[in-house]
Amino acid sequence: MAASVWSGYLTFGLISMPVRLFSGARSNGISFHMLHRDDDARVKQQLTCSADGKVLERDEIVKGYEYRKGEYVIIEPDEIKKIQPKTAKTMEILEFVKSGDVDPIYFESSYYLVPEEAGRRPYALLSKALQETNYVAIAKITMHNREYTVFLRPYEGGMMLHTMYYSDEIREVEEFGKPEVELKEAELKVAHQLIEALADKFDPKKYYDTYEANLKKLIEAKLEGGEVAELEKPAKMAPVVDLMAALKQSLAQMEGKKKPAARVAEAQAASETQVTGGTQHHRSTRRRRTA
Repeated sequence: MAASVWSGYLTFGLISMPVRLFSGARSNGISFHMLHRDDDARVKQQLTCSADGKVLERDEIVKGYEYRKGEYVIIEPDEIKKIQPKTAKTMEILEFVKSGDVDPIYFESSYYLVPEEAGRRPYALLSKALQETNYVAIAKITMHNREYTVFLRPYEGGMMLHTMYYSDEIREVEEFGKPEVELKEAELKVAHQLIEALADKFDPKKYYDTYEANLKKLIEAKLEGGEVAELEKPAKMAPVVDLMAALKQSLAQMEGKKKPAARVAEAQAASETQVTGGTQHHRSTRRRRTA
C-alpha cells in the first residue's frame, strides 16, 4: 500500500472529514551512480565545514538564515514545530471558484485526496457537489515545511488536490506577449486546416520518453557487449520565409499520413536503436574490482 504524505481533516463550514493525501504523479527515469573511472567504485559525497574542513555528521548540522553577509540566525527543529499553523493538521476550504478561472500556470503538484472510513459520506457529498456545479475548492494546507494554497477538484468519482504557486512566484518575462504582426485570413484558414489534420482525442498512453527508451537500449547493448548505432539527427531548420507556402506544404504532407501521436505509439513498441558488434563484454560492464 502506498504511503500517505499527509493526514488530517478537511473542513468546510461545520463539516469535517478525516482524509489522507497520496502522491498523484512522479517522474520516472533512469538514474546513474557516480563512479571512480579507475576502479568503478562508488563516489561518496561528504558534508564538510568550510572553516576547518572537518567532515560533519547529520546531527552536527543546524539550519541557519543569513540575515547579513556571513551572519546567521540559527533555527532549531523544535522551534519550527512551535510555529506550525493549524493547517498542519486541518485543511480548511476558504472559498469556491469556477474551475475555468484558475490558470494552469499556477499548478504545481498533484495528489489523490482519499477519505478515511469516517469521512466517506461528506467526502462523496462534496465531490458530487463540485462536479455538478463546476466549482473547485480553494484551501490551505501545510506539508513539507511549507504552507500551500491548494485547489480540490472532482476526478473519477473522487477528488484530486493540486498545490499552487503563489502569485509572487509566477515570473514575468518582458519579451513575452502577443507579437505585433498582421495575419492574413488565408493564413489563418490554412492554419485551422492543419490543426484539424493533426487533431485527435487526448490519450496520455500514446506518449513516452524516447530518450529514456534509447538509454535502456544503450544499457542493454553494452551488457551484451555490443554497440549502439547513432540515431539520425534532425535536419537543420531554416527560418520560414513564405508562411503561406510552408502552411500549404505542411498540410499536403499530412494528407494520407498517420497522425504523429499514432506514429509515436507504434515507435514505442519498435526498437529505437540498433545493437551491433560482437559478444565480448565492454570494460564498463565489468564488476567492481575487490581488494
